[in-house]
Amino acid sequence: MPKDTMIIQTNHAPEAIGAYTQGVVFNQTYYFSGMLGINPETKELANGFDQQLLQIMKNIDALLQSQNLSRNHIIKTTIFIKDLSNFSKVNATYEKYFDQPYPARSCVEVKGLPKNAEIEIEVIAAKFN
Repeated sequence: MPKDTMIIQTNHAPEAIGAYTQGVVFNQTYYFSGMLGINPETKELANGFDQQLLQIMKNIDALLQSQNLSRNHIIKTTIFIKDLSNFSKVNATYEKYFDQPYPARSCVEVKGLPKNAEIEIEVIAAKFN
């Protein structure tokens, strides 16, 4: 990694379940690893799509707060979803959690996710003047 890179680590979001970090900061841009709907206290995956999505949003908030950021700093999200028929639920949640203009977003249907999760979301945030 470049020498000006800082590793992000907080106990308020799930720890990495593989060979990666929760995130890195480079040039005031925050690259957060994909979040699953894992409760950081119990280390258990939430039951079902809706509960996983809500837990992911809490986990993203915890990561942001650990860096003195808010959702307004998010510039891009990438969503990995096992069943694209849940896409309308993602949109409804976004309308509750984000203000317009919404961050840029990609969403792809995938065959599988770690821990057999239904959804995973990664975010990129930036500090700006």
